[in-house]
Order: sequence, then C-alpha cells, then structure tokens
Amino acid sequence: MCEVLAPGLAVSVLKAIFQEVHVQSLLQLDRHTVYSIITNFMVTREEELKGLGADFTFGFIQVMDGEKDPRNLLVAFQIVRDLIAKNYALGPFVEELFEVTSCYFPIDFTPPPNDPHGIQREDLILSLRAVLASTPQFAEFLLPLLIEKMDSDLQSAKLDSLQTLTACCAIYGQKELQEFLPSLWSSLRREVFQTASEKVEAECLTALHALSACLSRSVLSSDAEDLLDSFLSSVLQDCRHHLCEPDMKLVWPSAKLLQAAAGASLRTYQRLTHSVLPLLLEQYTKHSQSSQRRTILEMLLGFLELQRKWGHVEEDESALLSLRAPVCSVVFSALTDPSVQLQLVGIRALTVLGSLRGFLSPSDLELVVDHLIRLALHEEDSQSSEAAMEAAGSLAPIYPAVFSGRMVPRLGEELRSERDEERSLDLRSLRQRCLQALAAVSTHTSIVRETVPVLLQHLRKVQKGSEAGSAQEVVSACQSLHRVALRCQQDAEGCWYFHQAAVPCLLAVAVLAATRGRRGAGAPAGAAAAPWGPAERCCCHPPAGAGTAGPAAPCQRQSCGGQRHVPFPLLSAESAHPLLGKALLEEDVLAAMVPVISAATTHLSPERAAQSVSHVVPLFLDGEVSFLPQNSFPCSFQPFAEGECLEAQRRLVALLMAFVCSLPRNVAIPQQERLLRELLALSCSCNCPFTATTAAKCFAGLVNKHPAGQQLDEILQLAVNRMEPGLAEGPRRVQALTLLLWVTKALVMRYHPLSSHLTDKLLGLLGDVELGPAAADGFSLLMAESPDVLHKGCHADVRIMFRQRFFTDNVPKLVQGFHGAGPDVKANYLKGLSHVLNHLPKPVLVTELPTLLSLLLEALSCSDRVVQLSTLSCLQPLLLEAPQIMSLHVDTLVTKFLSLTSSPAMAVRIAALRCAHALTSLPTIVLLPYKARVIRALAKPLDDKKRLVRKEAVAARGEWFLVGSPGR
Repeated sequence: MCEVLAPGLAVSVLKAIFQEVHVQSLLQLDRHTVYSIITNFMVTREEELKGLGADFTFGFIQVMDGEKDPRNLLVAFQIVRDLIAKNYALGPFVEELFEVTSCYFPIDFTPPPNDPHGIQREDLILSLRAVLASTPQFAEFLLPLLIEKMDSDLQSAKLDSLQTLTACCAIYGQKELQEFLPSLWSSLRREVFQTASEKVEAECLTALHALSACLSRSVLSSDAEDLLDSFLSSVLQDCRHHLCEPDMKLVWPSAKLLQAAAGASLRTYQRLTHSVLPLLLEQYTKHSQSSQRRTILEMLLGFLELQRKWGHVEEDESALLSLRAPVCSVVFSALTDPSVQLQLVGIRALTVLGSLRGFLSPSDLELVVDHLIRLALHEEDSQSSEAAMEAAGSLAPIYPAVFSGRMVPRLGEELRSERDEERSLDLRSLRQRCLQALAAVSTHTSIVRETVPVLLQHLRKVQKGSEAGSAQEVVSACQSLHRVALRCQQDAEGCWYFHQAAVPCLLAVAVLAATRGRRGAGAPAGAAAAPWGPAERCCCHPPAGAGTAGPAAPCQRQSCGGQRHVPFPLLSAESAHPLLGKALLEEDVLAAMVPVISAATTHLSPERAAQSVSHVVPLFLDGEVSFLPQNSFPCSFQPFAEGECLEAQRRLVALLMAFVCSLPRNVAIPQQERLLRELLALSCSCNCPFTATTAAKCFAGLVNKHPAGQQLDEILQLAVNRMEPGLAEGPRRVQALTLLLWVTKALVMRYHPLSSHLTDKLLGLLGDVELGPAAADGFSLLMAESPDVLHKGCHADVRIMFRQRFFTDNVPKLVQGFHGAGPDVKANYLKGLSHVLNHLPKPVLVTELPTLLSLLLEALSCSDRVVQLSTLSCLQPLLLEAPQIMSLHVDTLVTKFLSLTSSPAMAVRIAALRCAHALTSLPTIVLLPYKARVIRALAKPLDDKKRLVRKEAVAARGEWFLVGSPGR
C-alpha cells in the first residue's frame, strides 16, 4: 500500500510472487493478502503493470487457479473485471482466463449458519456474471457453456444461464452470436413450451428479447447476411402454426415468444406483426366460443400494447395501421359479447387503441364513446361498468373535445331520466353509475368545466325532491364531486374554477334546506321583502314562546336596521323541528360535503383563498348571502343566533369548518376573534351532538393555526373558563369534554404550553365514573390522524414527533394513575394507555417495552373489549419486532391469547388468533414446551361460526405445527 514505492519495485514484487510463491498452498488469509497486493498495484501502478503485457495476466491466472474460499473469490473476480475493463493485455491467454473463472459457473454455494462474513450466494453469482459478460472475447467459450447448462435438469443452473445470456447480449454483436443462434433458439423455445416453472419461462422470454435487441442494433455491411431476418423467420416458423391449432394448446407459449421478440425493436415489431396480426384477426372470426375469442384477443392486445413503445408511425410502415378496420371491428364485437371476461379484455384493448394517436378515426371515436357509455351505465355486471369508467378516464385527456361534447351530455341526460329502459337496473343504480362516470371522465380541465355543472345541477334537483333515497343520492353526488376536486388540485386554474363553481353551490343548497320551512303555512314566497306587520318580528329578535330562552339578543345583521327584514313565523310545538329529516341536513350528507369543500380549498393560492374567505365567513356571522348563486331564501341565515328553531342552520357549521380549517395559514380570516367566540359558545351550549362536535373541531382547527400572542392566549383562557364549569357539573358535560379533547389535540400538535395543563385535566377525568370511558377513548383522538381537520393536508401546524413527546410526558402519569385508581375506573387508564401505544411509532415503543409490558399484559385481563382489542393490536407487531423481550413473558402471553380466542367479540377472537400466530416468530426453544397445548387449544376456533375467525385459526395452527420442524 506504500505510495512512494520506487518505480519498478511493484513489477519486481509481482514477478517474485508469480515465480517463487505457490499461492494456493497458502492459508486463506495469506492468499487474500496476495490478492490485495495485486489490487493495490492495479490502482497505483497501472502503467507499470501494463508494461508486463500478457505476462501479468498469465501470472494472475496461476495465482487464482484452484481458489475455493468465497471471500477470496469475490476479490479475484473483481481483479478479472478490472483486467478486462482497463484493457490489460490478455494475449493468448483469453481461453485460460475464461477457464479459470468459468469453472465456478454456475455458483453452488450455501453460506454456513451464523456466517460472520455475510457473503451470500447471490453476491458470488453477480460477481461471476459480471466477469463472464464483460467481454465479447469470451463468447466462443461461454455460449456453448450456457447452452449446456440451459439443457440441464437443475433449475438454478437454467436461471443463472439465462440471466447470464441476457447480460451478454448487451455487449455482443451478430458476429459473436451467429454460430450459436439455432442452438440458443432451440433451447429457449423448448423451455417455454415445456417448462413447469414460471421463473424459467420469464427468464427465457427476457433472454429472447435481449437476443432480438442485440441482433437489431448490429450495423450490417452491404454484403453481410441479416441475421435478424433469418432469426425472426425461425421464430415465426416454429410459433406461427400453433396459433391456428384447433385445440389451442400451445397458443399462449407461442404468443409469448412472438411478443418477447417483437418488443425488442421497431424492426422486429414490424417484421412479426406483419405476419401475426392478420392471422390473429382471422382466428378470432373463425372461433365462435367466447373463451377462445378471449384468448385470441388477449394475444392481440399484447401486440397492441407493444405498438405504444414506438409512438406514432406512418401508415406505409405499420402493419397495425393497415389493419385499422378489422382490428376495430374485432374489439367492438368483444364489447357487445355476453361474456363479461371477453368484454373486459375488449375494454383494455379499446384503451390501448385510443392511446395510439392517429389510429382511431372521428367516427371510431364516437363509437368508442357510445360503447363506453353503454357499458358504464347499462351493463349489469359491475366489473364491466367499472372497467368502462376507468377506460373513459384514461382516454378523456387524449380526446377532451369528444368526451366533453358527446359523453358528458349523454350522462347528463341519463341522470335526468326517470327510468332505465334498456336494462333491469333500477333508477337509483343508474344515477349512481352516472355520477361515478362523470367523476371518472373529469381528467381534463375542459371536461371538468362540463361535468361539474351537471353534478351540481343534479344536487339542486335532489334538493327539491322528497323521495326517501335522496340523502344517498346527495352523498353519491358529493363523492363524485370530491373525486373531481382531488383531480383539479394539480392545476391552479382548474382548482379555482372548481372552487368558484362548487363551494357557493353547496353552501346555497344547504342554506336553502336549513332555512326552508321556517315560514308559517301559506306564507308567500316573496314575503321576505314585505313590510313588517304588527304581529311580525325580525328573525334576529324571535318573539316570546318561539323556542328561545331569556331576552332577545340584539340584532347582529347590519342590513336589518329595524326597517325591513324576513318575518319570523310563529311556530307551533309540532313544527319546532320541521327540517331535521331533510336530506341535505342529515349527518352523513353534511359529512360527504365536508371533503368536497376541503379539497376545493386546500390548494388555493393565498390571494384567491383570501378572496373566498371574505364571502364565506360573513355568510355565517352576518347572513350575507349575496355571493351565493341562489340568494333568495325564505328567511335569514343566522346559525350562531339563539333559539331551538335555528337548530337546522347550526348544523351547517360543518361546512364552515370544512372551509376555514382548510385555508393556508398565511390567509387572514375576517372577524376571526368574533368567529372563535361564536364557535366556542356553540360547542358548549348546543344540544345537538353533531353540531357541538363540529363547532369544537372548527374552533380547534382555527386555534391550531392562530399566530402565537396575546389574542390567542385570551381566546384560550376564555375556552378554559367555559370548559371547566361544564366539565364539573351540568347537563352538557359531554359537550365540554368534546371541546377539551379537540382543543387539547390542536395545542399538543403545535407544542403550545397550555397543552400540558389541558392534558392533565383530561387525565384527571379518567377517574370520573361518568366521563371516564369517553375520556379514555379521547386519547385515541389525540394520537390518531384526523380525516377532516388538524392534519398536514389542510395546512395545520403539526410539529415533528409530537406523538413521541406526548408519550414521554404522559405515559408515566397514566401508569401512576392506574396504580392509584379504584377498581371501577382502572380500565379507563388501561384503555387510554393502549390507545397511546397503538399510535406510537414501533421503534419508539420497542425501547419502552420492558417497563410497559407488564401493564399491557394486565390490560388483556380487562373486561372492556375495546381495551382488549387495542392491546392485542399493540402486541402483535411487538412479537415480530422485539422477540427477545417478549420471550421472557411467553407463558403469560400464551395463556392470555388462548383465553381470548373464546371471546364473545369476533374482532377480539381474530386479533387473539393473529397474536397466537405471531408468537411463532419467537425463538423455537422458547415455544416448544407450549406447542402441544397451543395446537389443542386452536382446534376449537376451527369450528367458529364466523369464517374470518376460522381462517385466522387455520393460519395460526398451521404455523404452530411447523414449530421445531427441520429447516424452519
């Protein structure tokens, strides 16, 4: 390794080694030293070594000859690669160098148990392959060896030979392959036709592809034979006739061989498809059975997919373009076949044809759209319908004008139709498919501008209806709108268009549903603008007896002014809640609108978000409806006003939450302090759990993004002052707890100092008999990812590793509280602990496992099913990731798991069986004493009445039978 060695000394050292030392008689370490000397000199004294000419190569061959140690072989193989790569003179010793390395092919090496060197068989295989495939000079020696090994009965030898052949094709030319092509093709063909191994077949096809590519890129002289043409002629001769056999036994192997060769280059593709495509089209017409047609069409599809590799080609060069009419005819006929499986292949083929630009004519495109509409809407089988929608989504960006001009109007007509005349699908199913199809094709901005109005129009139509299934239709429409919104997020203009179109419309239909029915019976539609009568009061000032408590609050609406405003009807007791059953006000409907508004808002630019928020917040605070598309409502919209009759309006706070909690953090919210106070009051005073929870979430989402400072401290102090009395006593303790949980989550995620105070308050509630179980479940809320607010997707302030910090700060308190708690509330602490551990990253949990495992085992004895299920879910991955620690408690684990396999709860039985299965990852010596006991105990759940339980029992018991088996 000396860097200042005098010139010539390196050569002297190597000559001495080559002439005086019999290297293979030395110990392994000394042989390794010799290889290291050679390696070092090749790095630092390359020119001197090259001065030795072929003598250096011959000397190394003598050194390496007979080497058996895998550590030394890896170094020796690297030296050979360097000899070739750095152009050392091989002279007349090419064959000797090949022989001294190829004698190890194929590698047959199994590392000893607990091998400290970590050398694997794959390392030696790859290193030797790099040597054998490093130079075309080895071809005349290597190719006969590969053919011999390919014909052997050993699968590993076949695979290694095929992979080596593939590697060699990257550097070989026609000259090296010419003599061996017939033998290589014969071996490859035989393996594909006769092999029982999918791996060998796949490697054969890869090698054939590499051979064809090698022959394709060789540059021919004018008088040289074109080996590619003769090789492909042999491939066609041996495969083509199998495509015509009536029994179709060798159809697929032949097709795979042809496609492997055709995919190598444009030349091979044109040569083979010119002969094969007409034949496949003829065979499709000849066979009448759907199964046979499906096979032929799948082969045709393989060639169509290859065409996409070469892009657009001229008609006089492409066999496919010359067969446009018969190909389209075959694919279209498959789409109308009764066989679902043939239809599915036809849809895939249609998608490929559509992706070939310039292939389909305008009339063909119209026919394509018609077929897709028919399959998507009226085909009874759902597989064909879903495949057609997916195909439409793939083709729509390529042909936006056709789909927006032909498909979208047709879908709109079907959506408005009152019955399905073509098929037996009921009206609801037809509309459901229409909504899904509209979302599927919304893959281009120009199409989105056509589909969104259709979806919103349907939403407004459902709003006016009164049928029982209207709620589900609204949910379906919102789900489709959500899919469109997610697609629009990639394009700023598309996102802004969707936001402007969808958000005001959703707010308008919801506000209309919430305000409709507030007027007395028979009130005229235009009464909103009528002058006040003596018995009428402003809706901001409800008359006594109209469901309000206490004196009327001052009017918050600036436009009121005591002049003209919406009259407040005198509601009877029977009509006090006339709208809670309306479709648009149901919880699942509002929950479906939330992700639409959120997805339409999260990706807005700050400027456009500020423009939008200036309209939405005044809508909820002041009832300013002027920006809504339908701004003539039966009465004013005041969701934060008092009065039971406004319960329907308050539910729409969910939509406010979706909007304001999705805004970027740098967007200023107008009247934010007032909005926070209104949300706080609503979350604490509302009797409706849905409304109270939504208000609490909205408050928490805003608090999480609120800049630190005096304003935030004041609003948080106000929240604490409202929560503490509510938690202590009164009828709204649950609402106060909900607010506490969401505010705590918001502050924990941003590391706010007040979070520790609120967390301690939550820990104290675990000892409360009434609120304890709900408080324990709240720990799951604190740790889990929230789908609608307080996550990174909606720009929440989420600090890194907040879960780990929460764990460090609060788990010791949970453990301490458990030990000091009474027997009636101990389960609450265990439940809270299991929720925290379940959401903790497993590497962190493993480090804390020794101190917590005894408590987790105690949690398994708890009668609470939630505690049991959560603890089992926590223990299962730990059995796989920390087997040494878990082995110390194997007796308790076995007993607990087997006991819980008889739990009344199916989910607990399944989780216990999975844990029993995971136990088999522990060291065998630990498991053997329990093997017979576990196998006997797991026989009982084999007869469980639930199939999912039986399935887990079979898997677990089968693995326990193998415990202690040789080779496990």
